[in-house]
Amino acid sequence: MEQKYTEALAILEERFNKDSLIAVATAVDNVPSVRTVDAYYENGCFYSITYALSNKIKQIEENPKVAISGEWFTAHGIGKNMGYILAEENKELHSKLKQAFHAWYDNGHIDETSEYTCVLCIKLEKGVLFNNGKKYEIDFLDQDVK
Repeated sequence: MEQKYTEALAILEERFNKDSLIAVATAVDNVPSVRTVDAYYENGCFYSITYALSNKIKQIEENPKVAISGEWFTAHGIGKNMGYILAEENKELHSKLKQAFHAWYDNGHIDETSEYTCVLCIKLEKGVLFNNGKKYEIDFLDQDVK
């Protein structure tokens, strides 16, 4: 199983370790919301740059369970606001995100001067990945694939 897990992670890295569009779903009071975001994948997490006062962050603060979907991959996990994009603890991640999103990062869409510009992290728990006719049911918590 470890080889299959490693194989699945390699596919995720290849597919999403760059600027990728994914759908992020949240739910509060049994009312679902979904939106498409630019995201970057690394080590079992998707990262996106957003605004701390957005509905998406407000909903995640109320209910951190989220679902994602993109390019033949669906998963659920826990969303977390990692704070201001330029905070010292986000320095390395900021560099990676700026590089991943280089095509549009400096076109006025991101306001690094605003303390509300933040990093959203979605730590994956379980997912299903399809690749070349194979299905991978991934348990990120137990590091297992079926």
